[in-house]
Amino acid sequence: METTAVPAPAAHRIHLLPSGAGFECGAEETLLDAALRQGLLLPHQCKTGTCGSCRATDAADGRALLLCQVRPATDMTLDATVLAEGQVVRKLPVRVLRLQRLADDVVALFLQPPEGREMAFRPGQYVDVLLPRGLRRSYSLAARPEAGAVLELHVRHRRGGTFTEQVFERMKERDVLRLEGPYGACGRKVDGDKPLLLLATGTGFAPVKAVVEHAIATGSQRPMTLYWGGRTLADLYQHTLCKAWAAAHPWLVYRPVLSRATPGHAWGGRTGRIHHAAMADFQDLSAYEVYACGSPAMVDEARAVLCSQRGLSADAFHADAFTTAAVPAAVA
Repeated sequence: METTAVPAPAAHRIHLLPSGAGFECGAEETLLDAALRQGLLLPHQCKTGTCGSCRATDAADGRALLLCQVRPATDMTLDATVLAEGQVVRKLPVRVLRLQRLADDVVALFLQPPEGREMAFRPGQYVDVLLPRGLRRSYSLAARPEAGAVLELHVRHRRGGTFTEQVFERMKERDVLRLEGPYGACGRKVDGDKPLLLLATGTGFAPVKAVVEHAIATGSQRPMTLYWGGRTLADLYQHTLCKAWAAAHPWLVYRPVLSRATPGHAWGGRTGRIHHAAMADFQDLSAYEVYACGSPAMVDEARAVLCSQRGLSADAFHADAFTTAAVPAAVA
């Protein structure tokens, strides 16, 4: 009995204005995923439809849509900003080379991609760790691109967390993980010439580490001021490294901020919230760029007050929101 082959789903052509760029997107993937897969970096953050960063306009009828949520049913022309071309998002198996305990609740994972399949990324970008049952968790890349093929992630232990329990309880050297990336639009600004304010809380320090070490490696003299916030001094798990950077490089100022007293230690430094410390130090940020990574509450509040009260341009505030990816729901 002869069987009839089922044709593959047709790919639709997506045209972007005003850049003139274009890409193919099948009905089984979102517009954002298809663009990233083909090397077009479009504005996005959470990939869940929550943050609104990937909003675009259908040129045919003026409808607003979220690129991370829409699968096309036909060819489309969209008004959408293209941030960069040529960066390919890929899935890679990686082997655990080493686990390094940075604090009681923070581990650095050093991961090795297969030879010849290294991941090209920009400082400040992140990857998704792909887990069973379609789950994924986002982690910033903590090593600079010039460091070679080895990727570095900083993982904080969250009791009951699907991935963090695996890292802290069961993971060992030579285990294999699957990654997808790189993601994030922040990396496109790390080689600018405006003074840069770096705001980090907790393991939001990881992409900041990549940005600073990239600047050191490339001989940059771009002025940077780093505010790293934690509840206690133990939360600033690479405090000594930051002090060494600042001592060796006059263009970098390091200002740690604690929100709680550290038992048994006299803290003579800044206290409170890091964006409040930045506001106390800078009355006018109109000539600056800001990169923030950490708790969503810090990022949201810093964006609001720095733009409204310190003259920071809205497009000069850069942040990537980390939330668990959801299944796209809409079909155009």
